[in-house]
Formats: sequence, structure tokens, C-alpha cells
Amino acid sequence: MTAQIQYADVEVGTELPAQSFPVTRATLVRYAGASGDFNPIHWNEKFAKEVGLPDVIAHGMFTMAEAIRVVTDWVGDPGAVVEYGVRFTKPVVVPNDDEGARIDVTAKVAAKLDDNRVRVDLTAMSAGQKVLGMSRAVVQLG
Repeated sequence: MTAQIQYADVEVGTELPAQSFPVTRATLVRYAGASGDFNPIHWNEKFAKEVGLPDVIAHGMFTMAEAIRVVTDWVGDPGAVVEYGVRFTKPVVVPNDDEGARIDVTAKVAAKLDDNRVRVDLTAMSAGQKVLGMSRAVVQLG
């Protein structure tokens, strides 16, 4: 598979389609099973509060993975992402209710690089707070 987006068709400032990802406690339990990260801050409300968190929080790697979906869905090929990094600024707090939490992600092309690559800057928000900082991906386009 190759990138569906062509380098010549992209300008600095191009906005990628925004997405919103639901996160429930059940989502976190499934992610823990897949990742092997069973830290109780991700599923045990009592423990999370005892260590000073407001409630159960989503795994950082889960939050990163949800955010990059905006880029992989846009480009059409997950393998087109050649670099990706973030700083964790705030946790995604996941209450124990039917609604859970949401991770709202926007992204835009911040720079056109050499070799048909672009840098995409992402913004990930949850409950009105930025949860990822310095969230950037380098993407190989066609």
C-alpha cells in the first residue's frame, strides 16, 4: 500500500479531517489486554485516586495511537508515517459511566520537507485540555 495523498497536492496549512475518539473503561481494559500494560491507574478508580489522579486515566500509548489515526486515515497507509512523537501534557481522564471520555484530534500540514515528505502537527484535546504536546508526524507522500 502507498500513500493516497500526493505531495504536489498538499500545501502548508492543509487541514486533515478532524476526528473524535470515544474512550470508555471497557476500551482501556481491552487495550490493557492487547498491550500487556495492566497498571491499575488505567482500570482501578480507587487506586488511581490513592496515587493522586482525579480518576482512571487512559494509557499514554493508547492516546498516541488514537491521535495518529487522523494522519493514517488521511494518508491511506499507516506505513507512510516515518516519524511520530509527542509529549504527554495532561492525562485523558475516563469516568466510569456510559459516556466515558473523548479524544478530539485536529491536524494540519506544518511543513513540506524533502523527498515528498511533510510534517503534520496534531492537537489532541480531552475535556477541554490539551493532552498531547509537541505532537508531530513526518509522513511520506506519493
